[in-house]
Amino acid sequence: MEAMADLERTGRSWLTDAVIYGIYPQSFQDSNGDGIGDLRGVIDRLDYIVSLGVDAIWFNPCFVSPFHDAGYDVADYLRIAPRYGTNDDLVELVEKAGQRGIRILLDLVVGHTSIEHEWFRTELAADGPHPEGDRYIWRTDEPERGWESDLPGTPQWVRSPGPRQGWYLKNFYDEQPALNFGWVRTDPAQPWRDPVDGPGPKRNRQALKEILDFWLSKGVAGFRVDMAFSLVKDEGLRDGVLASAAIWQELREWLDDAYPDAVLIPEGEEPRTGARLAFDADFMLVIYAPHASLFDNHSAGRLPWHEPRPAFFDAAGEGSTELFLDTWAHLREVDPQRSILLATADHDFTRLRSGRAPEELGAALTFLFTWGSVPSLYYGDEIGMRYLPDLPNVEGAICSPLYNRAGCRTPMQWDDGPNAGFSAAPADSLYLPIDPDPDRPTVAAQDGVPGSTLTLVRELLALRRRTPALQGQAPTTVVNPGYPFAWLRGEDHLVVVNPRREPATLETDQAEGMEVLFGSGCDVTGDRIELDGFGYGILGRSR
Repeated sequence: MEAMADLERTGRSWLTDAVIYGIYPQSFQDSNGDGIGDLRGVIDRLDYIVSLGVDAIWFNPCFVSPFHDAGYDVADYLRIAPRYGTNDDLVELVEKAGQRGIRILLDLVVGHTSIEHEWFRTELAADGPHPEGDRYIWRTDEPERGWESDLPGTPQWVRSPGPRQGWYLKNFYDEQPALNFGWVRTDPAQPWRDPVDGPGPKRNRQALKEILDFWLSKGVAGFRVDMAFSLVKDEGLRDGVLASAAIWQELREWLDDAYPDAVLIPEGEEPRTGARLAFDADFMLVIYAPHASLFDNHSAGRLPWHEPRPAFFDAAGEGSTELFLDTWAHLREVDPQRSILLATADHDFTRLRSGRAPEELGAALTFLFTWGSVPSLYYGDEIGMRYLPDLPNVEGAICSPLYNRAGCRTPMQWDDGPNAGFSAAPADSLYLPIDPDPDRPTVAAQDGVPGSTLTLVRELLALRRRTPALQGQAPTTVVNPGYPFAWLRGEDHLVVVNPRREPATLETDQAEGMEVLFGSGCDVTGDRIELDGFGYGILGRSR
């Protein structure tokens, strides 16, 4: 099969025009019948992935872990978790994906480890600080009030289970002790506040370099870095964020010599410090307001920072693009060509289809694939998989009493066979249940079917690939921020989408001389564009 991307393209510029496919490895394809997806299953499905028109695969963490938090609690950074396969399987995947023009990006969790990591076990068994500097943050005095919180993700102290006495700082769940990258502000009265250049933080920075080197030497194209800017602590002060960014700037200098083609993508926005940016993109996280204001209908529930605002891409047509556009402008302020990732969904967030009919997806997908971002297509969103409510708390999926992430982590739906083709295991042995709806969307039912969500995704990505103006480098200029939402790409392509059920009309000089190249329910007459409910169109100049 012809490669969909040119891997001979040097440097990191390929990311600018790329489309990423996000795979939650537990749930994509089980090759050995144990009910859990694995790397061999991904290898078996590579031709399908290529058929979508994507350029890279981003995996959620696949390293050795006790899976208290779905692999975001790493026990060995240098070994693939046995349930996914072996290091050799990953190397084979990198090679076979590369033959098809697909790069591999791994998820790297560096702010904390598992309590089962050898580093933590060693320090837990000690009777005091490590002579070369502690890798974790320990204190012997009882924590003061103000550190306590019932919300996972808020740093707080956990009493040591012994033999070492005292408390350790965690990042999320109790099983995720925070790694010690130092503190901006030190205090003799709080000796556990190591300086950023202390021996423990230096050990961890060296270890981070060794982890990057290990996987990059095996052909991995780069990493999406979890909690990239919360390494250095300081009670939420921006100083800690800036100090964390400095660590990555130091690492980028090393990468420039050792692995100049290595791509780094952060979780969230890289802070603008005036220094060179270390990462190759920003990631507009789907779980936070700028992205959520477009798509979140709160199917998965609400976290404390979720405001009950209506989604713009919703049939009621009561939302706004203002917050999204303001954030986009802010992220591009330093560099108008800065790559920004936008995802259909991810492992933490309700799916794009959730609460929406299939005919509503066209406008959203047209936006995501033509806006000028680096789109990240979450596995299953290409067929319109649904968020499933009320699923069990598997591997830390329920991170708040009001928020269940399991519903966006269910197995990929391939066909109408047992377990939707995901696994040969008994149904009660699956990682998570399959969508029980007999009309659940599947690849087999949509493959080659005109008008299906899968066909739409393939056609949109094919159009994007052959039209440079729809990729990442051409300017994006908003023509109308409301309903319909319209924007100009470059000088000669106009995209219009109407996510609401009611028709919408736009009169703009930009439509003069244009015709519909791709779309549904979209008509152009002179400077007037008329769209049906849920209509969308990609317009170009008449030849």
